[in-house]
Amino acid sequence: MPTKEKIEQSLEEVLVPGVMRNLVKLNLIREIVISDQKVDITLASAALNPSAQDWLKAKVSDTIGQLPGVNQANVNFVQATPKEINAVDYVIAVMSGKGGVGKSLVAALLGIALAHQGKEVGILDADVTGPSIPKIFGLSSVRPSASETGILPVLSKLGISIMSINLLLEHEDDAVIWRGPIISKVIQQFWEDVLWGKLDYLIVDLPPGTADAPLTVMQTLPVSGAVIVLSPQELAAMVVRKAVRMAKQMNVPILGVVENMSYLTLPDSGKRLELFGKSKGKEMAETAGAPLLAQIPIDPKLAQLCDEGKIERYSSEVFDSLSQNFIKVLPLKAKT
Repeated sequence: MPTKEKIEQSLEEVLVPGVMRNLVKLNLIREIVISDQKVDITLASAALNPSAQDWLKAKVSDTIGQLPGVNQANVNFVQATPKEINAVDYVIAVMSGKGGVGKSLVAALLGIALAHQGKEVGILDADVTGPSIPKIFGLSSVRPSASETGILPVLSKLGISIMSINLLLEHEDDAVIWRGPIISKVIQQFWEDVLWGKLDYLIVDLPPGTADAPLTVMQTLPVSGAVIVLSPQELAAMVVRKAVRMAKQMNVPILGVVENMSYLTLPDSGKRLELFGKSKGKEMAETAGAPLLAQIPIDPKLAQLCDEGKIERYSSEVFDSLSQNFIKVLPLKAKT
């Protein structure tokens, strides 16, 4: 007879319809009981519609039934909510206070950096009124699967789990005209009602400001740390300092600072042109008491990839440096 470990290993090959992550990574396996030549497996029904449950029941039974020593495989479902199933190790907020500085871009790049490291990553787009994460990942026409018990996130090409209000709208340019309390409720639902499963890191792309939405994230989600994003203008730096103070008042550690649109490299001479003024990155890092993770230039190639929904193809020395510096400051699980 196979061991529980062997059975679980075989179930890693079973991809859940609608999200294409396996049963193990979605944390849907609740119990495995082995007796004689029979295996009883209990799965959680969280966010799975009836057709998905029927398909999984047949697929799991067939997969386990093919293992040596197994004559019978029974599969049952138990009711559960995503909140009961989700196992997210760390939540990282990307914030600024200022709009238009590139929080979504940085959130996406950080998620991609982690995916390249083999981590299980999710991105929660908390910018409900100005969502851009689906667009830059090329997911504008994708719709998530859902049931009465929850929602399945959409998977990017690299395997990043993504949830955004734009994935639920009929048209990506439909306006979300909601008051603060409703927006806060949606963010809470994206945390509690989406089946994230097992994640090493969940990146949360925060909207501008220090009001309802960022406050909801800080108070509702177990935020492990924040990355601060700014652009070089003094006006932006002034507003971003408010976000730094908010993080500190909420006792959220600031992991690092990223300056976006820091400079433009002239293609002919290679000279750096500071279009928006002298860099404020080091100054903001000192204010935040955190390292400067990167100074991202204005890069037409990056802008084009975002417009085309192909940001996961981006590569540059600056991105490599951002990735390495980000990995260094991340909270990590203690080795057991």
